[in-house]
Amino acid sequence: MSREISVFSRWLLASRPRTLPAAIAPIVLGSALAAHQHAFQPAPALLCAAFALLAQIGANFANDYFDFRRGADAPGRLGPTRAVASGLISPRAMLGATFLVLALAAIFGCALITYGGWVIILLGVVSLLAALAYTGGPFPLAYHGLGEVAALVFFGYVAVLGTFYVQAGSPLPPVAWLAATACGLLAANILLVNNVRDFASDARAGKRTLVVRFGRQFAHRLYAFNVATALATPVFFLIAGFNPLVLVALAELPLGLLLARFLAATPDGDGLRFNKLLAQSAQFLALWAGLMSLGIMFG
Repeated sequence: MSREISVFSRWLLASRPRTLPAAIAPIVLGSALAAHQHAFQPAPALLCAAFALLAQIGANFANDYFDFRRGADAPGRLGPTRAVASGLISPRAMLGATFLVLALAAIFGCALITYGGWVIILLGVVSLLAALAYTGGPFPLAYHGLGEVAALVFFGYVAVLGTFYVQAGSPLPPVAWLAATACGLLAANILLVNNVRDFASDARAGKRTLVVRFGRQFAHRLYAFNVATALATPVFFLIAGFNPLVLVALAELPLGLLLARFLAATPDGDGLRFNKLLAQSAQFLALWAGLMSLGIMFG
């Protein structure tokens, strides 16, 4: 199998391109909030995007490596092919690539000092350590039910508010915190789908995700709650004085309801449907962030 796939295709597979919209969406949203205050700056926005994208790829590489080492990517798993577990990339090469990509992310992060000061270094270091600690280190977050919390913090508060801060400075408006919360919750939904799909294999490997701890019904309700929170966000923006154009994000309501129903209706073992739903959840986040950003900027 490994001989039939080009080197580029192997690394593209390992980067998990379906998850990458989750890295860019909060940058777009934070930049829109800065633009609303007439403070948009393209250079720091692009630096934030580069850092976020590389950090996400590095986290995916690390996850591929550490899940293989911990036995979570055992034969028979329902998710997409994992590069190390399938023999497409050696563990040593994957670990080296992880540190290389995270080092590149650190370079872009350092360039942001000019715009955000030394506090950006602290945020960057914590973000990169979290990318490794998601499934690696002595206390892997995903193995202790903290994966969704990490998504809320880093794809929500750190990414959205950090992007806003390096362009507009402080203080951070309350609506920025609200938008960051909604963005992080939608990013957490991507993990929820992943963890519902891998419920059985995660339990066998000792990976105590929220789904393993509390069951599928809890995951279904949390997914629906996160969607509802994101769709309620433009209403609160309107109450805060934003132009009604921000309500364009409510166009996603039928899709959000549909995705929540699909998650609840997908039977255990239907890997193809779960994988499709995972990609659709990432697309839902990207579309929500795009529509919110349009409403914020042009309203």
